[in-house]
Amino acid sequence: MSRTGGRRAIALAGAATLAVATALAMAPPASSAGTVTATCKKGSDWGTGFDGSCTITNGTGAAINGWKLEADMPSGTSVGNVWNATKAVSGNHYTFTNAGWNGTIAAGASTSFGFGGSGSGWFTGCTVNGASCDGSGDPGPGDDTEAPTAPSGLRSTGKTATSVSLAWSASTDNVGVTGYDLYNGGTKAASTTGTSATVNGLSPETAYTFTVKAKDAAGNTSPASASVSVTTDKGGGGNPGGGGDKVVGYFVDWGVYQRNYHVKNIETSGSADKLTHINYAFGNVQNGKCTVGDSYADYEKAYTADQSVDGVADTWDQPLRGSFNQLRKLKKLHPNLKVIWSFGGWTWSGGFGQASQNPAAFAESCYNLVEDPRWADVFDGIDIDWEYPNACGLSCDTSGPDALSKVLSALRTKFGSSNLVTAAITADASDGGKMDVADYGGAAKYIDWYNVMTYDFFGAWAKQGPTAPHSPLTSYPGIPQAGFNSADAIAKLKTKGVPASKLLLGIGFYGRGWTGVTQSEPGGTATGPAPGTYEAGIEDYKVLKSKCPATGTIAGTAYAKCGSEWWSYDTPSTIRGKMAYAKDQGLGGAFFWELTGDTANGELIGAMRGGLG
Repeated sequence: MSRTGGRRAIALAGAATLAVATALAMAPPASSAGTVTATCKKGSDWGTGFDGSCTITNGTGAAINGWKLEADMPSGTSVGNVWNATKAVSGNHYTFTNAGWNGTIAAGASTSFGFGGSGSGWFTGCTVNGASCDGSGDPGPGDDTEAPTAPSGLRSTGKTATSVSLAWSASTDNVGVTGYDLYNGGTKAASTTGTSATVNGLSPETAYTFTVKAKDAAGNTSPASASVSVTTDKGGGGNPGGGGDKVVGYFVDWGVYQRNYHVKNIETSGSADKLTHINYAFGNVQNGKCTVGDSYADYEKAYTADQSVDGVADTWDQPLRGSFNQLRKLKKLHPNLKVIWSFGGWTWSGGFGQASQNPAAFAESCYNLVEDPRWADVFDGIDIDWEYPNACGLSCDTSGPDALSKVLSALRTKFGSSNLVTAAITADASDGGKMDVADYGGAAKYIDWYNVMTYDFFGAWAKQGPTAPHSPLTSYPGIPQAGFNSADAIAKLKTKGVPASKLLLGIGFYGRGWTGVTQSEPGGTATGPAPGTYEAGIEDYKVLKSKCPATGTIAGTAYAKCGSEWWSYDTPSTIRGKMAYAKDQGLGGAFFWELTGDTANGELIGAMRGGLG
């Protein structure tokens, strides 16, 4: 999210786009029934490079939990970017394992992953889960008798009165680990293909002992890990707002000016009935403290009767006016609606580095501001939008990988369990990217949830393109940068030990666009950003739906070509698809940036609410 212009941008250089050619090369066909098989092929081949994909098909009569495809490449040929799988390389030998979200394949079903490469060669010796990719030579249950190693590092990453979230380090196996079983005492409590899980249905203030075991495709089970004991919280705490159905929307303080969007619009659009939480953006971070962002918009602006939520005008002598007072009125109409004050954002994140030098003093200042007697009843907690810990955004931060954990720990200590503590975080899942330089897994135990900013992956800061959807749900052949998509971001956070219930999927209520584009499909060249109402290269959904209607979809989001302009944005249809993904992944819900981009009748937020149920 951005203070100036209302959006943030992940301005990382993308990889070069893949050329289009017609050559096709095939790996051994997937032909044998009753086995797990794989088919790999080149999509494009221009002599010095290629793009390709592999499809794993479960021809057995039962679901499989986890897959591993291995193959060799000749000297001079290599695989680079990979999407929808994890790559490991040893010499010329490549191993591809499932991402966190596509490891389970139902009987008769398939899943695919893609990659780009250099050179002119192709796979040899293809195997999947230890057997030939064409289904021949499939090892029977008696042929693989070696059990996986015991998982290590079992630890608690969060708890409530009725649940415990745990994570552990992966096991190894001679063929491949297909999943893990988590035990509560001697009872199996959960099964997963990843290295984290949440056990629900527990009793408050009760001690539980957990272990985890790994398993492989042949049914071999590892020894149990070392145990970890966790005592659940007191009753009445837990996860405010419930798991799985959160709809969190950002209200921006500057919206009351040129955009003419006020708290009353949340009510008249019907959005208030669909929201569980509002994030009020932004408070500033200065001199190691939380400070007010815009006093006039926040608590000084006087509202007339027709502008007010309840139809009552402000008086000159009342102690609180502005958006804070209007939010108080909105909460009276909607008693279950929570409001969180968000600090930082793209423009004001530079102050977090100093704040992290004395987290306790920072937390004290934030608590005193949020709980100021003039508006203490308005806010239900604090949100931190740090762009980005130990990485570069508008400015570069060098506060260290543990700085986020220290800040969030101090905030949780000061605000206590009765207030919400949340954080907006990067969705950069690229190797060595922003997600890898800060301890998001360790910090997760201090927050109620993360708002994962799964948008602004691509945009016209790359003036010549390639055109690409700014909020892809999944990867796709030709994506400019591996790891820049929602599914990879969520999967990576899970592998870092963040419980799914603490992850909210981000939706942008706006589009990003280029001009000077001749190609309708993604991947075209451009001459610069398309014109926008408030900022070049960006436009609200409510404008784009009529100005440049969607002409296609890719990777779970929409794109549009109108004249020489090319835009990408989410529609009610693509949002419903993303909400289905959020539910399937067991996420805590979804959030969006921000309210002013929606239609007057709340078209997009309605799709979010309807999709989550």
